Amino acid sequence: MAQGRPPSTLPDIAHYTHVPNRHWGRWAAVAVIVLLLAGLARAFAVGDIEWRFVGSFFTAPAIMAGLYNTLWMTFGAMALGIALGVVTAVMRMSPNPVLQGVAMGYTWLFRGTPVILQLLLWFNLALIFPRLGFGEFSVRTVDVMTPALAALLGLGINQGAYTSEVIRAGMLSVDAGQYEAAKAIGMTRLRALRRIIFPQAMKVVIPPLGNEFIGMVKLTSLASVIQFAEILHAAQNIYYANSRVIELLIVAALWYLIIVSVLTPLQMLLERRFARGTGGTR
Repeated sequence: MAQGRPPSTLPDIAHYTHVPNRHWGRWAAVAVIVLLLAGLARAFAVGDIEWRFVGSFFTAPAIMAGLYNTLWMTFGAMALGIALGVVTAVMRMSPNPVLQGVAMGYTWLFRGTPVILQLLLWFNLALIFPRLGFGEFSVRTVDVMTPALAALLGLGINQGAYTSEVIRAGMLSVDAGQYEAAKAIGMTRLRALRRIIFPQAMKVVIPPLGNEFIGMVKLTSLASVIQFAEILHAAQNIYYANSRVIELLIVAALWYLIIVSVLTPLQMLLERRFARGTGGTR
């Protein structure tokens, strides 16, 4: 009842009918999406695609060898990138200005140039250094710098520059009092990082680092330009021979999607593991 207003003067709303919100914008968006998906499905259905070739080459030996190379290159490059990223982040956070300068220079250089350019530079390193080593203990660079090694160094060192910023963000998220407490009980800087700082920083580091890991799966495809036999390069070699271009590209795309679909829930489980007790498991 309204204050100071007699009950007889209140409006009678009993005869009104409740009308739910129609959400016309949502229905229009759904209609547009359905039309786009239908058009895409029709394009693939009527296009010049021999789907039997997709099935026959899906597990071809060359494709499976490319899948193996993609997986080990992803794990190898990320391992190298994480190792370099941790070292670079610690150097960047060091009070030593020389270490800070080296870390900043490394990050600036490898984040500032395209990955494909770095791969080509590593693969053609023999043009700068014909031999590696000293005197009798030297070898020809062309014998050492194989496509696999060039891809590993190019992808791993480039990844280290990005990973260092992820690690540094995690370290900065830890309260400064944690550093002071570790110092107060006599811990060395490295021990404090290992026992106190890094465990707390992991809940911040894991989500972007997992995203970088998934990105590395697709980034390995760039190594095809230096003849590293990953999935895309294997698919290219096959369609150069049989001219079934789109079919082999679909095979490569499906394998990339499968790998990412497997890694994504693993990343979520890892995030949940490190977020325990912090309220970040939702």
